[in-house]
Amino acid sequence: AKREASANTFERMACKWLELKRHNVTDAYATDSWRSLELYVLPFIGSMPIDQIRAPKVIEILRPIEADGKHETVRRLCQRINEILDYSVNHGLLQANPCSAIRKVFKKPTKKHMPTLKPAELPHLMADIANGRLDLTTRCQIEWSLHTLARPSEAAGARWAEIDMEKKLWRIPPERMKKRRGHDVPLTPQTLAYLDLMRPISGHREFLFPGQRDPKTHTNEQTANAALKRMGLKGKLVAHGLRALGSTTLNEKGFDADVIEAALAHSDKDEVRSAYNRTDYLERRREMMAWWSEHIEQAANVGSALTWKPTVVAS
Repeated sequence: AKREASANTFERMACKWLELKRHNVTDAYATDSWRSLELYVLPFIGSMPIDQIRAPKVIEILRPIEADGKHETVRRLCQRINEILDYSVNHGLLQANPCSAIRKVFKKPTKKHMPTLKPAELPHLMADIANGRLDLTTRCQIEWSLHTLARPSEAAGARWAEIDMEKKLWRIPPERMKKRRGHDVPLTPQTLAYLDLMRPISGHREFLFPGQRDPKTHTNEQTANAALKRMGLKGKLVAHGLRALGSTTLNEKGFDADVIEAALAHSDKDEVRSAYNRTDYLERRREMMAWWSEHIEQAANVGSALTWKPTVVAS
């Protein structure tokens, strides 16, 4: 029993926990989780048997991170450490989780909202995009994100194989979604037009928005943020803020909040309600997304990607 206990180190149990965790999160999230453990936790307690882990020791290794002002990092590490220890409890290696309350001794992180614009500023945004010195791929990616309300990583990694032209859907598979649940995005006439613009550039490749240096890969999800900064929107808008802009506008226009949440692929925080409410409101989302695309076009007036005719299109 002692040999078995000594073999079940914190790092070993962390590996087993991550193996299970991968089934419920994106690859990027799993990678980030492990990287944070490697950087801040494993060098100090990775070799310790799981039954020797104590709260004071864990708090001790997290204090310098808190002192450095990385409160959100501390919060996430507390969460991951607790999940590993809970996993060990559930597998009979611990009687109880000794670190279940460690988060209470640290300062709470200040919640920061993604920079975004007010609905009334949409025409100015479209003018900035039209006048910005952007290549066609980057411009289409930004406007595609705005029209579809997709997360930056989902838009950047869009594949042609995910486009269902018959049903007019962009079908994002579970492994690319934050909550590991597939998400269908209704395609409007405007988003279909973006596909027509991109087809000569990337239609023969895997990814809708190919990388600049290596067109066999997809564009980096930070490409849109870099472009927005060059347009003078640093501190005012990030790519993720396009979702907030759409959400605020649709809420102000009186669309059903549940339909908006479904369009944003948000999970219901009420687990009981979620269990009884599995509809994704697809047909109602089609109507809403059609209105949203029309609203964007009206805000643009001229100069949107649909009317913009580039003089040179790279092949």
